[in-house]
Amino acid sequence: MAFRAGCSLATASRVLNRNGPVSDGMVRKVRRAAAELGYRPAGPTAGKLGQRPVVGVLIPSITNPVFASSLSSIQNRMLVAGHGVVIAQSNYDPGREADAVASLLNDRPTGLILTVCDPLTSAALLPSLPPTVLLNNMPTQRFPAAVTADNRRAGRELTEFLIAMGHRQILFVSGNFVASDRARFRYAGHVDAMHERGLTPLDAVEIPFVSGYEELDLREAMATFSPTAIIASNDLLAFGAIGALRREGFSVPRDVSVAGFDGIAIGRLMDPPLTTIEMPDASMGATAASLLLDIAENAAPARHLDVAYTLRKGGTVRDLTQDPS
Repeated sequence: MAFRAGCSLATASRVLNRNGPVSDGMVRKVRRAAAELGYRPAGPTAGKLGQRPVVGVLIPSITNPVFASSLSSIQNRMLVAGHGVVIAQSNYDPGREADAVASLLNDRPTGLILTVCDPLTSAALLPSLPPTVLLNNMPTQRFPAAVTADNRRAGRELTEFLIAMGHRQILFVSGNFVASDRARFRYAGHVDAMHERGLTPLDAVEIPFVSGYEELDLREAMATFSPTAIIASNDLLAFGAIGALRREGFSVPRDVSVAGFDGIAIGRLMDPPLTTIEMPDASMGATAASLLLDIAENAAPARHLDVAYTLRKGGTVRDLTQDPS
């Protein structure tokens, strides 16, 4: 293999074991040669018959339907490619990401698919990694391979829709921004749209992602800002906001409109159905899996793939321009 790649045995060993400095060009040559020869580095269980190569996947929460959908499509794609999948979750905690990734590395994966809180801050905490693709995070210098939807543009588009429906006081309710750059980008897009229309954006209400949805208390925010509409940073939080409003005697959408992000299936079953930005979670997961295999096994260059989202107009937003009373 070293001969095929045009390098020394020591260089090939450094690439395959990820334990020394090697140029990006040489890394691609060695990986290509390994793929052409059908070589896989021996892991701690390589001697077991039927042992399959694996990829590692880090997600914030295994119970969130968004990540469950992505994970299912990753597993299906990897099954076709003959790979197993090992999973870790961070619980939206930046401090837990390094330990979660370390647990994935114990299985000597072919590569990693990571959804982190913020790749710019997470990078400093993570060790040297095999080929890695970010899922839902924007690419960085360290992690140039990524599959994303444009969350900032989605936040702007959803806000523009509400403004067109006559809403001017719009409250943004979000999980903590430090735990999700997706939520932060969505709020930034909301702020962009408000400024573009000459409106003053309200400060976001931030709550923990893992807990707090069912106990969400919007009394103070409603009394202070009197919003006619609420944007939640994801659909689960939108459901929590609707419950909080109803506990205070508000009707959705008669008194307050509510919209979210993600487009999870349960939102279509609500009465009325939730207005939301629908993200292509399943196709994004499959795309990330294919990109990782291409990089890890074919030495393809890292690249950023942007996947389209859609605005799904449900029944939780009231058109104030038709009935302002």
